[in-house]
Amino acid sequence: MAAALGGGLGKIPKAPGTFGTLAALPLIILFGRLGEGWAVFAVVTLILVSVWICDEAEAIMGVKDPGAIVLDEVAGYTVAMAGMPVTGWTLVAGFLLFRVFDIVKPGPVRYFEKRFAGGPGIVLDDIAAGLLSAVVLRMLF
Repeated sequence: MAAALGGGLGKIPKAPGTFGTLAALPLIILFGRLGEGWAVFAVVTLILVSVWICDEAEAIMGVKDPGAIVLDEVAGYTVAMAGMPVTGWTLVAGFLLFRVFDIVKPGPVRYFEKRFAGGPGIVLDDIAAGLLSAVVLRMLF
């Protein structure tokens, strides 16, 4: 449950998703130091584990996609930063882009949020927001 709540960041009363996104920073730095193959493996593993943990946490909490669950933001921001050089500029740009896409939920992001339930519904919209962020980041950098 602690992982789903981002070590407690999800319990912050205002903007838990924004604070929860920050929990991804150690993973982004770690994955940035891995070789490309290991980084891909790590990101895919993070996504799969996040779906399982978020599904379990939602069942325990008894609420559909509770705002306190922020592991999905961790996975999404990690996807946004995958393969990017880890610098102050890319971290800030990736963070801002990811939060905008996660909050605004343009087409593909909203599709995954509406189409899936449980863990997949919690995580996949953030993965879509992360992918959109990654595309824009690559155009910027």
